[in-house]
Amino acid sequence: MKETLYHLMEQRAGTCQYFVIPLWKGSCYTSVFIQVQMPYILFTGFEDYKEKGIQASPFHTVSYYTKLADTRDIVLIRGDMVFTSKLSGSKAKWLMETAQSFYLNDTRYKLAEWLNKEAHEFEFKDALQALEMPML
Repeated sequence: MKETLYHLMEQRAGTCQYFVIPLWKGSCYTSVFIQVQMPYILFTGFEDYKEKGIQASPFHTVSYYTKLADTRDIVLIRGDMVFTSKLSGSKAKWLMETAQSFYLNDTRYKLAEWLNKEAHEFEFKDALQALEMPML
C-alpha cells in the first residue's frame, strides 16, 4: 500500500473505528464486525461481538508495517487467519480489501462515518448495496 493511502486510512480510523461487513457464503451472508485500530484491523463474527463485546476473539487480523514508508513509499500488509476453520484464504483477502475500501473510498467511507456517528440511524442494507449484494 502507498504511504499516503495508509495515512488516509489511519486518519479515518481515528474517528471511525468500527464497521460491519456482510460476508457472502453460498446463498446467504454472515455479518463480520471490524475494529480498525491502526496499525491493525480485527475481524470478529458480529454475533460473537454482540454477545462478548471486546472479549470476542477475532478470527482474522491484518497488520500494517510502516518501516519502509519513508524510504520506499510502501506499507507492507500481513493478514493472519486465527481460526482457519471459519475462513478461507480467498475470503480473508476479500475481507481485508473490502475493509480497506470502506476507509479509502470516499463514498463508502460515508457509511463508516454513519455507523460510527449515528449508529441508531445506520441502515445495513446500504452496506449490502455498496457491495452489490442481494438483500435477503
